[in-house]
Amino acid sequence: MMQQGKVQNPQSGQLSQVKGPQFNDRDIVNDALSSLKHITENYNTFATEASHRTLHNDVMSILVETHTQTRDMFNIMFRKGWYQLEPEQPQKLQQTHQQFVNNQIQFPYNPGAMQ
Repeated sequence: MMQQGKVQNPQSGQLSQVKGPQFNDRDIVNDALSSLKHITENYNTFATEASHRTLHNDVMSILVETHTQTRDMFNIMFRKGWYQLEPEQPQKLQQTHQQFVNNQIQFPYNPGAMQ
């Protein structure tokens, strides 16, 4: 649903409100998403800095699983209307894409040139 420039689904009614110390479903999923984002960042650093090939490969497998779980949590929140996105103007998207392409051609290894 697009409402007032935001992309989101209708909210399920479980909004964070002034309440007692108990977590509702939204709080739990939001906490899980936040935790997974931090875990993913740490696994990414770990994978980058792992000096042993087997350890690196194992951490990369865990990193991919963690990214999948993070995406699943995002999808749950978006589906329930608990996560909003603001649409970007097509001109701004094109500008950003062009900037990326222009920067990419400066890299010694240019994967875009292989297409």
